[in-house]
Amino acid sequence: MQHPGVDQDDAGSVPLITIRCPADGRLVGTVPDLGRDGVVAAAAALRAAQPEWEAMGPKRRSRYLLRWLDWILDNEERLLSSVQQEAGKSWADAAVELAVVVDVINYFVANGEKFLADRKVKPAGVANAARRLRVQVRPHQLVGLITPWNGPLAGPMMDVVGALIAGAAVLSKPSEVTPLTWTEAVRGWREEIGAPLVLDCVNGSGETGAAVVDEVDMVMFTGSVRTGRRIAARAGERLIPCSLELGGKDAMIVLSDADLERAAGAAVWGSMMNVGQACVSVERVYVEASVYDEFVATVTEKVRTIRVGMDSAGSYQTEIGAMVTAGQVDIVERHVADAVAKGARILVGGKRGSAEGNFFEPTVLVDVDHSMACMREETFGPTLPIMKVADEAEALMLANDSEYGLSSSLWTRNRRRADRLSRRIEAGSVSINNAVVATFQLPVPMGGWKQSGVGTRFGGAHGVLKYCRQQSVVAERIELRSEPNWYPVRTDRSMLMAKVVRLLGAHDWRRRLGRAPKS
Repeated sequence: MQHPGVDQDDAGSVPLITIRCPADGRLVGTVPDLGRDGVVAAAAALRAAQPEWEAMGPKRRSRYLLRWLDWILDNEERLLSSVQQEAGKSWADAAVELAVVVDVINYFVANGEKFLADRKVKPAGVANAARRLRVQVRPHQLVGLITPWNGPLAGPMMDVVGALIAGAAVLSKPSEVTPLTWTEAVRGWREEIGAPLVLDCVNGSGETGAAVVDEVDMVMFTGSVRTGRRIAARAGERLIPCSLELGGKDAMIVLSDADLERAAGAAVWGSMMNVGQACVSVERVYVEASVYDEFVATVTEKVRTIRVGMDSAGSYQTEIGAMVTAGQVDIVERHVADAVAKGARILVGGKRGSAEGNFFEPTVLVDVDHSMACMREETFGPTLPIMKVADEAEALMLANDSEYGLSSSLWTRNRRRADRLSRRIEAGSVSINNAVVATFQLPVPMGGWKQSGVGTRFGGAHGVLKYCRQQSVVAERIELRSEPNWYPVRTDRSMLMAKVVRLLGAHDWRRRLGRAPKS
């Protein structure tokens, strides 16, 4: 029902992708499937526009990003309604996307000029003392941005702003499942705010995404491990950089001295927000035995109160909406069935929703172990499997027993204990006494270990500099007619230079003076 269909336009020349609402199956829009030819044309136009954009400098470029933010805010309800309709979200989940947009644009606008400034470097060694060193950056001319279906507006915005501030042109390809909102946001940039035409959106299937990788100078991809591997392989063939934010199986560790009420609330929100369809969702919980029963009871009570459904715009009447694709519902159903078959118990939920659409009940699973798919594979749905552990050592062992390593959370009132254990968790980020929040701290990097990705997003200046090439500049303070090591080679000069190297580089007087070691 929710999968995009392909039709022909009236002229029969350009295929159209049809988008249906995951909550009820009704048609909500179409976009043209541009294919490889459309990507090639868009890339050429962006390359032609990029030099003038780069020449503006970050301060002038920032003005256009602020105009874009103004336009987005002026069209807030229309854009968030589009997010809701194509992704089946609750209004509360849709509204989070605007908050991400506001934060990302404002942060990089406020800091872009500083992040891109030339960096003076102190020379190393006496021989280089008379030289001036600096590092300056130039953007990759054309950045490719390929994003998934779970965050139609916030997902692309998390990366496009840094690239635009850097001075790159950006060719974006949203998921063909939820392309409508981002297509409209890019139209706003190109048609509504007078911005240079350095941002474009190409819609299509996997062929279109592959063409983007073939046409750009750097790729930022968010999505599945399987597709990430293919993109990395093609980027390697072309010798272009890529940054990959891939899957997650984020672990939450609850220790005996944790604030259990707060930890339970975080576990429920962290696993259920966006219907669990976030790479940084809480996907598995390990709880010390002494507090396990109390924690499970508190979580179960909270999950029972979750309201499910796609509420009306601006109403904030439900916590979670529909899942985006029927295929993802199938995965969740399979994980739950597999767990039950292997001995797990369902405390609440556990089945598809009774209403029309891609709904699955918020689910709590206990008596789980690592033989079950729900503890090993990325579920990407509204489930919360909770496992009892003997102590912190077992919790750490199990948390790290995963091919993924994107994010994690750790719950204890003891700061020293939290610091010590955080250094042993194999994940790109650790939230202490909170869930998911490490993902949206713009001054620090957000990236995955293991199969969860290569590279990071955000990270202060890195969020801009990742889209740039570094250039080292070395200038002479004093220009001699000739350098001592230039041709022709002279015996006396070369011997003097060898003695100077020893004198300045050795760490004891025998070696400085070149004396033979004692027998």
